[in-house]
Amino acid sequence: MLRRFFAIPLWQRTAAGFALGILAGLILREHAETWLEPIGDVYLNLIRMVVAPLVLFTIASSIAKLGEGVGAVRLATRTVVWFAITSLLAVLVGFAVGHLVNPGLGLSDLPLGTVREREIPTPLEVLIGIVPTNPFTALSEGKVLQIIFFSALVGAALVALGDRAQGVRRLVDEGAAVVFRITRWVIQLTPIGVFGLIGSVVGGYGWEALLPLGKFIFAIYAACLFHILIVYSGLLKLHGLKVVSFFRGAFAAMQTAFATSSSLGTLPVTLRQTVERLGVPQAYAAFAVPLGASVKMDGCGAIYPAIASIFIAQYFQIDLSLTQYVLIGLTAVLGSLGTAGVPGTSIVMLTLTLSTAGLPLEGIGYIVAIDRIIDMMRTATNVTGQMLVPVLVAKEENILNEDVYDGRVAWLPGDPDAESAETMKASGI
Repeated sequence: MLRRFFAIPLWQRTAAGFALGILAGLILREHAETWLEPIGDVYLNLIRMVVAPLVLFTIASSIAKLGEGVGAVRLATRTVVWFAITSLLAVLVGFAVGHLVNPGLGLSDLPLGTVREREIPTPLEVLIGIVPTNPFTALSEGKVLQIIFFSALVGAALVALGDRAQGVRRLVDEGAAVVFRITRWVIQLTPIGVFGLIGSVVGGYGWEALLPLGKFIFAIYAACLFHILIVYSGLLKLHGLKVVSFFRGAFAAMQTAFATSSSLGTLPVTLRQTVERLGVPQAYAAFAVPLGASVKMDGCGAIYPAIASIFIAQYFQIDLSLTQYVLIGLTAVLGSLGTAGVPGTSIVMLTLTLSTAGLPLEGIGYIVAIDRIIDMMRTATNVTGQMLVPVLVAKEENILNEDVYDGRVAWLPGDPDAESAETMKASGI
């Protein structure tokens, strides 16, 4: 029975958990949070458990391998450039959809939610904060950017030491293999976790809470879907890649991101799908995907601030000037880098954007009540972009395994945990 269940592709099992979660939430209503939320919380704890060791071992291993070649700097530069390009496109999509939907027109006397004041760090503080004072504290607190920095130093040291550090390099590689195995086990629980997370959200929100801001919610979802299905698809076609193959490989991570509303929480799934389903070499993906989970936020950092700024301007009957649009766009493109690693990125980004554009900050209180509902779609967009960019860069650098990407090969050659297509299918991965 279990073998038959795990033989079903992961995305199909996750989709079933998603549908059953919605049904359970509608049936249980206010009791859904009591009964279903603990299921989702256990899953989130498990998946967060593997994030820090996954980043530590995979980054150190990938830097050591990339350092043996000559293209490491070029790969990193191309990755950051594509992060910026896709973020700029996301801002433009947000502006266009915001003005088509006009989410703030005709509204008045919306209930004002409580907004917890957040301190926005200066760029210098963010830069200083990337360097950990204690790497073990960074690991225990899950500070991904600090872990990336320390792991990169370890990888660079392995390259510099060469044959003298073969034992440590082998230990790092084997540690990465162990963490990947644990990650595969945890990922098998995704359908159950999605069931609990979605069920508690559906049961916790009534239609009466969503109706006043229906146009705003619609605008966010429409813009995110347009960006994913049209903009991302266009970029894939420009690179000569099959769009269906990308979404087939990315769908499990997109589902998980939608349910968890956490790019970092989805990181283990995102990394696995990028390597094993989209054909990006692990040495490169292990660097690009964790970095993207911290700084690549097309949904939270670009589309959301753009539409929310238009909503707040319309609600307060403020006409935005060309200068304000430019400021919003620049803040959205650069702000994700400037607030990387700060908890509650979407609210921080919106606060930063409104402050820069001179819009009333109290407007955040009018949309904070439905933040969880829109955060699901924002995060799914973030994670899709975090997988797209490594695929585009790998294609440009001729290191993309297109047999894996197109599904002609169901495993990665050389992966000891996936020696045959039958092994992969039997594990449900």
